[in-house]
Amino acid sequence: MKFIMRVVVTSVIAFGLSYILSGVHIDTFWTAIIVAIVLAILNAILKPVLILLTFPITLLTFGLFLFVINACIILLAEKVVPGFVVDGFWWALLFSLLLSIVSSLLYREDNVERNADQ
Repeated sequence: MKFIMRVVVTSVIAFGLSYILSGVHIDTFWTAIIVAIVLAILNAILKPVLILLTFPITLLTFGLFLFVINACIILLAEKVVPGFVVDGFWWALLFSLLLSIVSSLLYREDNVERNADQ
């Protein structure tokens, strides 16, 4: 149930950001849901591999290279999901940064509860 709620919340955030950012285009809310699911799958499968492969540069940049990885995942999702268009790398970087910030603010209480249960 939590996964479904996170997908819906991420979809709402992504759809809202597509209205704010002129370089990010999501056709419909259903497309936003598919984008959220694809991002969840890519973050679960591909992101750990990319982090492992780019660990030295991530270490040298004090973790800032993770934003580049996130932007690359956004660009990959763009190739997979029809109706989701990002106008370039910098728009993908800004989109991923804002998506991460807003998501972390909304999920903050959920993370606090999860840490308290451990």
